[in-house]
Amino acid sequence: MSHVPLVPIGTPRKRLVDDTTFTDYRAGLLAREEVLRARRAEVHQGWGGKYIERVHKKGKLTARERLEQLKDPGAPVYEVGTFVNYGEEFPGGLRSPAAGVVTAFTRIEGRWCMVIANDNTVASGAWWPRTPEKIERAQMMALRLRLPTVYLVDCSGLFLPEQSRSFPGAQGAGHIFKMNSLLSAHGVPQIAGVLGDCIAGGGYMPIISDRVYMTEQAYMVIAGAALIKGAKSQHITSLDIGGPEVHVHQSGCADARVPDDETLLVALRREVARLPSTGADYYRGGVGATAPQHPSAELAGLIPVDHREAYDAHEVLARLCDQSLFWELMPEIGEEIICGVGRLGGLYAGFVINRQGLVGDPERPEHERAAGILYRGGIAKISAFSRACNDDGIPLIWLQDISGFDIGREAEGHGLLAYGSNLIYTNSTNQVPMFTVLLRKASGAGYYAMSGLPYDPVVQLSTAISRLSVMEGRTLAIATYNTKLDDEFEIMTQDPDERQQIRDGMRAVEERIEQDMDPFVAARQMDTDEIIEMGALREWLAALVEMSYQGTGYRRVKNPRIWSMHDLHQLTAGLR
Repeated sequence: MSHVPLVPIGTPRKRLVDDTTFTDYRAGLLAREEVLRARRAEVHQGWGGKYIERVHKKGKLTARERLEQLKDPGAPVYEVGTFVNYGEEFPGGLRSPAAGVVTAFTRIEGRWCMVIANDNTVASGAWWPRTPEKIERAQMMALRLRLPTVYLVDCSGLFLPEQSRSFPGAQGAGHIFKMNSLLSAHGVPQIAGVLGDCIAGGGYMPIISDRVYMTEQAYMVIAGAALIKGAKSQHITSLDIGGPEVHVHQSGCADARVPDDETLLVALRREVARLPSTGADYYRGGVGATAPQHPSAELAGLIPVDHREAYDAHEVLARLCDQSLFWELMPEIGEEIICGVGRLGGLYAGFVINRQGLVGDPERPEHERAAGILYRGGIAKISAFSRACNDDGIPLIWLQDISGFDIGREAEGHGLLAYGSNLIYTNSTNQVPMFTVLLRKASGAGYYAMSGLPYDPVVQLSTAISRLSVMEGRTLAIATYNTKLDDEFEIMTQDPDERQQIRDGMRAVEERIEQDMDPFVAARQMDTDEIIEMGALREWLAALVEMSYQGTGYRRVKNPRIWSMHDLHQLTAGLR
């Protein structure tokens, strides 16, 4: 039973699609990914060269320069929330690239960590609307994965002209400190480096950390010198009020003082090195990471940009899993869904992915029906598989390309509402780390059922061709103007002016919905965590799975001899 029956899957690319089709698909995707890379580079510049130079003149590093020196040489950086607030304009024509804070997974001393760094080139690291939510989201990721969390604090407090959008509310700025407390209560290491202005909330942020370092030009204060001058007519500097002399030697709010950024970053690395190392190698059991037999770079030419075109979901898995080996469970049930286990970076992970095209109809064997939709059998299969992954401690990856649930009288008669509720309960109560990828379509209740962001995956990723919405633009336009249309969805009135008015209104609705489905809109308003290139998907997922296995002792991870997955396989084997 300890043997996990992984088998080769996938087909060489040249036997799947001809060169012309592959080139066309890849060109369509790469055009969008060029926009993605250009916008990412724009965000990484913060407020631009002038402000970067201003930071350097103070003898300080920028947030991303600090991150580069903090991480292990050559280690990847997986930034989340890059496009929060992207394109949004605030009073005075100001923008807040990445909401003025960098949140990223990276390796420090061989350990995956979450790094949260105020961007000191954007209003001196101020908190804008959505900045608190972004920091809290990163803290929640760290909590769910038990990752050491490193704060690089250089924050001038709230961006005051927009305080009403970031101070109050359930996820307002103060909730950051509750998250600090929850991380501490769960034993997640927190280490803070204070590198500049830390006023009000910026001053509170590092205090609950287990270790706090300050540079000589850093200070932590409830209120800065300007406010004190106005309130108490005292002429003192912020360093006098809350610099390292005060907090290291008097208040005890910080542990050590260091001369500059570079020295502080070395000290933080030294602190991380004292933490327990990763458990991932233990759970690999001597099995190393092996590239897929079919290169993951081919995904860019196998998934059509046009969401109406089909592709083979098995071929996606073959370009993600180590050696293109996969164990599919319950293949004869709910054909619209593929569920199974593969390795990523030598570590087991569960996969759920929507098939595309046509699949068999168990109610009418002589017929076929559309995939990319959830039917009764598929929902039941996902529920059982999701519970088994949770029971066995296997991280679960959801690869969405879904149009929604089956609809109509037959679907209601089959009890899809009840089956869907079962799946919702399962995904809502799972304790195992889950990660969601919006490959292309993510529509309606299907988005929820496949562990969309409202169901708390640790991370949700989008691609440059993701489309997140309740329904497609044309369908929504028809629903909006339903009372004006006949059974064939044609405009009923014969009045020319009214017909044109309805036609224009439907077109406007369709165009607006198409714009709303842009992945940058979702990323801007934190409806997805990050947009990534298709070719980077495997390395992202491998890193996230490794993070899931890094900590030991806080969640159940069974060895394959006692997987309930084997029981599930045996109980359903007779159905074939």
